[in-house]
Amino acid sequence: MKVLIIEDEIPAAEKLERYLLKYDASTTVAAILDTVESAVAWLRDHQSEVDLIFMDIQLKDGLSFQIFQQVPVKKPVIFTTAFNEFALDAFKVSSIDYLLKPITFTDLSAALKKLESLREQLHQPKDQPERMQALVANLKTKEYKTRFMVKLGEHIRSITTDQIGLFYADGRDVYLVTTQNRKFIIDYTLESLEDILDPKVFFRLNRTFILNINAIKDVLVYSNSRLKITLVQEFDKEIIVSREKVGDFKEWFDGLQNA
Repeated sequence: MKVLIIEDEIPAAEKLERYLLKYDASTTVAAILDTVESAVAWLRDHQSEVDLIFMDIQLKDGLSFQIFQQVPVKKPVIFTTAFNEFALDAFKVSSIDYLLKPITFTDLSAALKKLESLREQLHQPKDQPERMQALVANLKTKEYKTRFMVKLGEHIRSITTDQIGLFYADGRDVYLVTTQNRKFIIDYTLESLEDILDPKVFFRLNRTFILNINAIKDVLVYSNSRLKITLVQEFDKEIIVSREKVGDFKEWFDGLQNA
């Protein structure tokens, strides 16, 4: 598969290329472009050379929707952005998917599998327009959980995600810890929390902790190329970013993927 990447943040483009190669080692990135102007020029001359286009919505010289106004885009498009308000505009130009940054390998894999399924559907001779419309209609902007129900004695409380400092696992139990340092056991695994929490706000540091970016007071360089986190709130457990997570954490903390 040959892919065109239209993305104005070099780290985000490089990470997307790594994920594409991880998904399929035979993937070739034909070009990485960072402006509407360069994308229009490239597509006019080379569009037939690629099978799929990844487009960041906000580019250096404008929104990528302007590309569609200047050149017919006949290849499948997967949009990438940090802002979900562009979802309707993305679907108006029949995009295959709409990925919110920071993009995970799971998100990318799901989008590519959706593309494969769509191609299989289109290869069937009957009801092709209806199948296309049904598939596009089922595409939805990903929504993230904004509150959790917890038990407090005989009472039930609802805690919003902006009131949560972190989640952590202790044996088989997973705890929600509020910014006021109150702890509640919840019926979720850390893996399931990763799928339902906004990745712009929450990051999984290691096997034990998922942290809210607003709970971070300081980040220290630690031994063996790891990082140590100090929280705004008092917390009695040491929080270390695992070595394999350090690169992704720095991108998340710096906000490069959210640009």
